[in-house]
Amino acid sequence: MATENCDAVNADPDMELLSDEELEREAEGFKEQGNAFYVKKDYAEAFNYYTKAIDMCPKNPSYYGNRAATLMMLCRYREALEDAQQAVRLDGNFVKGHLREGKCHLSLGNAMAARRCFQKVLELELENGQAQQEVRNAESILEYERMAEIGFEKRDFRMVVFCMDRALESAPACHKFKILKAECLALLGRYPEAQSVASDILRMDSTNADALYVRGLCLYYEDCIDKAVQFFVQALRMAPDHDKARLACRDAKALKAKKEEGNKAFKDGNFEAAYELYSEALTIDPNNIKTNAKLYCNRATVGSKLKKLDQAVEDCTKAIKLDETYIKAYLRRAQCYMDTEQYEEAVRDYEKVYQTEKTKEHKHLLKTAQLELKKSKRKDYYKILGVEKNATEEEIKKAYRKRALLHHPDRHSGASPEVQKEEEKKFKEVGEAFSVLSDSKKKSRYDSGQDLEDDGMNMGDFDANNIFKAFFGGPGGFSFEASGPGNFFFQFG
Repeated sequence: MATENCDAVNADPDMELLSDEELEREAEGFKEQGNAFYVKKDYAEAFNYYTKAIDMCPKNPSYYGNRAATLMMLCRYREALEDAQQAVRLDGNFVKGHLREGKCHLSLGNAMAARRCFQKVLELELENGQAQQEVRNAESILEYERMAEIGFEKRDFRMVVFCMDRALESAPACHKFKILKAECLALLGRYPEAQSVASDILRMDSTNADALYVRGLCLYYEDCIDKAVQFFVQALRMAPDHDKARLACRDAKALKAKKEEGNKAFKDGNFEAAYELYSEALTIDPNNIKTNAKLYCNRATVGSKLKKLDQAVEDCTKAIKLDETYIKAYLRRAQCYMDTEQYEEAVRDYEKVYQTEKTKEHKHLLKTAQLELKKSKRKDYYKILGVEKNATEEEIKKAYRKRALLHHPDRHSGASPEVQKEEEKKFKEVGEAFSVLSDSKKKSRYDSGQDLEDDGMNMGDFDANNIFKAFFGGPGGFSFEASGPGNFFFQFG
């Protein structure tokens, strides 16, 4: 037996002088030393001594089994798997060898092979509790794989991440599970986490095509398209049949080209073409959240140029939904709200922007919106007179003359009480508007959003009739007279 177990290979010339029994004793000594270092958790030294024992007696299964256990503690599962497999080849009834082979398969994510190993243990020792538990672990991993596959097909990426996290608890060295998790993290917009997983794999294996693909995917979704393409190309060099890398590379190039076409059309002032190009770009890859947010914002800018303000607001809202930190989209939407006189909405957006970036410009925009909101809640004297805000003094007078005559109570003396009351109210508003806009000081304060009452200008104290009389030449200077039902003529003194 000793002769069978201690047939040294590549032995030192001095070792050839030793008998088989002496070789076996020497090997056992190395094994015991290895065991001592293993107990002390000095796995590197334990590995060295187990290797010396194997060199002495390369056909002893327990030495391979011990070294496999040491390599597992060093997380070198592929090397450990080779030793465990060698151990069970030397001794098919070596229970610990089968257990360690199964554990290596499980750690590397090969749950079906692991289950076969544990079932072999149960054939040898029906009541082996560790094997029973490991069979359950292997079956759990197979179930998590099944659930993850369904989740990915349904685009339920959170479910996939959950399943892979659970599977990795029993299969910590499985690159396949890590890559799938990283890909789904990228699809969920959790780029730093995805990059961390991919980078860990690339540190161990710089040629891993899947990890290169995920690294590129993260850059692609962060709108670093040129760098992303470099990673996709590198992945395809490592694995020319990598379908995901090929499709991602194609989409990245198409998205960049279409976006650049839209930008050029916008700069050339061809807004209709730019709008269509941005719309086409948005159909290329719905998963590219950050780039699509920019495309929606770009299309909103074009929409505002084309006076499609409602559509522009909608596009900004879509951009913000994709990226809640996108300041430019908030600013663009706020400006659209200002242009459509939706001042409360504009104030909300500018407040959001100013809370995020407290710059002088953002503060000024917020103050302007707040002022316009305040002004919008007062009577709009320009609207009451039917003139523009830049109307001349003569245009204001002309508008007052027209509106005052239109709403004068005498003109509606034959109307119903309700109509008389409404026309009297409008007549007073016309007089109030004229009293402010015809006075340069009051007009200036009104235009700046200041309260007219601050300087004792109580708008409730004036008499619209006095303003009317003063405008038309004093007492007796003007009257309405009926010439028939519903007909009036004006008489000036």
